[in-house]
Amino acid sequence: MNRSALTPGRTSLAISSALLLFGLAGTASFAFDATSTVGRQARVKDIASIEGIRDNQLVGYGIVVGLQGTGDSQQTAFPTQTLASTLLRMGVSVPASAIRVQNLAAVFVSATLPPFSRSGTKLDITVSSAGDARSLEGGLLLMTPLYGADGKIYAQAQGPLVVGGYSIGANGNLKQVNHPNTARVPYGAIVERAVPLDFAGQSQFSLLLNDADFRSAEAAAGAINRTLGRSVAHVVDSRRIILAAGGEEVPAFLAEVESVEVPVYPRAKVVVNERTGTVVIGGTVVLQPVSILHGGLAVNIVSEFQVSQPNAFGRGDTKVVRQTSVDALDKPVNRIELKQGATVDDLVRSLQAIGASARDVISILQAMKSAGALEAEIEVQ
Repeated sequence: MNRSALTPGRTSLAISSALLLFGLAGTASFAFDATSTVGRQARVKDIASIEGIRDNQLVGYGIVVGLQGTGDSQQTAFPTQTLASTLLRMGVSVPASAIRVQNLAAVFVSATLPPFSRSGTKLDITVSSAGDARSLEGGLLLMTPLYGADGKIYAQAQGPLVVGGYSIGANGNLKQVNHPNTARVPYGAIVERAVPLDFAGQSQFSLLLNDADFRSAEAAAGAINRTLGRSVAHVVDSRRIILAAGGEEVPAFLAEVESVEVPVYPRAKVVVNERTGTVVIGGTVVLQPVSILHGGLAVNIVSEFQVSQPNAFGRGDTKVVRQTSVDALDKPVNRIELKQGATVDDLVRSLQAIGASARDVISILQAMKSAGALEAEIEVQ
């Protein structure tokens, strides 16, 4: 449905994009390219992970100081309470109600703790405003503890912020570039506690595929066994493969497994983003013969308000009179016919030729799926 812009004193309504699909005779299916049957090659480390070797999310709450009047306003109470608590730990007792500053902002700090991190490892952190601060430009993050999911402190964060945007305002005018309320601090956190992960004495591991697929799992296990020259991989289900290290060194064994190239058979998928109008069609999408009729009926209802005044020295009152006009426009129907041998590229080119917008393409793809002409999973984001 197309939306027309609203102007003062006018209301409009648009109805468009009528779609009709008719299946053609024939049962043959057509793929975008030959790789859908052969399978593409990828390294094990790119399509799977070892169970237990994972990142951990960290989060903390702190304050940023040194802002040039762009911090949280007085309506946001918790930044001043945080500052009062910080000063109290440093031996300065100041009531929160007596603090009147606009050069500080309350922020949340997030970081990712990679596997095998040890005490002293430095991490990048992301700082985001939690209040109504206009910008974090020029700010300094004070020491902030970062907590894990278990509530324990795993890192400490502190440092000057790097902001990828700015916001300038004066006399009601505002100019903003990017998002000045989010910043990063490269190597701004230091790990204080390591996550225990010891492979000593362990001889069995689980390899987890990123996308569950029985064919890909079987192909990966077979490729690993052929490359290593022995049976070390066993498929449990569509996602999990058991690896038996035997008497080998664990790091060398896992490095050899991760470097193996295996065939991958991805699912046919169409990803649609309704908010941005983005459509991504995978190369393994299969099309059936189909005929598409695409047209549009637009109905505009416009209301104008005019002022009715009596004649000079005449009787009557000045009133606002509403006048409504209706305008209908029926666009001619455009036809697309996909015959035997048609590909996804042919579909996209045909839709572009008739001037279909991104939102029209989304509606057409969904209608093709309902008609059984699109053999793929549609994922709406």
